Amino acid sequence: MAKLKELFPGVWEYEGKILTRNKVPGRKVYGEQLIKINGVEYRVWNPYRSKLAAAIKNGLKTWAFTPGVNVLYLGIAEGTTASHISDILGDESAIIGVDVAPRVMPKILAVAEERGNILPILADASKPEEYPEEVKQFIDEIGGVDIVYQDVAAPNQAEILWRNVERFLKRGGYAYIAIKSRSVDVTREPEEIFAQFRDFFRSKGLKVVEEVNIEPYEKDHEMMVLKY
Repeated sequence: MAKLKELFPGVWEYEGKILTRNKVPGRKVYGEQLIKINGVEYRVWNPYRSKLAAAIKNGLKTWAFTPGVNVLYLGIAEGTTASHISDILGDESAIIGVDVAPRVMPKILAVAEERGNILPILADASKPEEYPEEVKQFIDEIGGVDIVYQDVAAPNQAEILWRNVERFLKRGGYAYIAIKSRSVDVTREPEEIFAQFRDFFRSKGLKVVEEVNIEPYEKDHEMMVLKY
């Protein structure tokens, strides 16, 4: 009989699947499978739908998403990955989700209303100085966020991450960036792009802690983990 194996606080493996404990039992976010084990409901975290799940499947070791931490999520979209982070972090945490696309707002607002620990904002992640004043004030009041997570497919995604890290991340905090090399420059090899990111972040004083290639779940992508 398969056993439930804890990979990280709030993240389990069961029969080859990655699971998080459902914060809103009975409710799905993106059509994911629900599994009940010993009377507890879990959500299957699909690595083909979430780059963070793909990184876990491919051996990610650096894990900063522990209950009580606060996250600034850049490119939250409809909340697929953020909903699993919501499961993991619980009610003592806040996930401030930034997205520039008005079309995703109805879905992420509905997810946020059910879950209680997600705060979506319609804003441009490349212009953190233009975030709503109440959001900037909230982050300042809590002394900065513990994690900046970024999944924004843009040529300048390294600069976007850095602007948010510099403004909002606590010293000693972590940043996770899903790098889509083909969005940066389709004519260059992915490893060249990853090296460019590495050099850029090191030039800003960030430590590159870990890099995980996330193929076959996403082509020409890697998850890079940084420490401020």
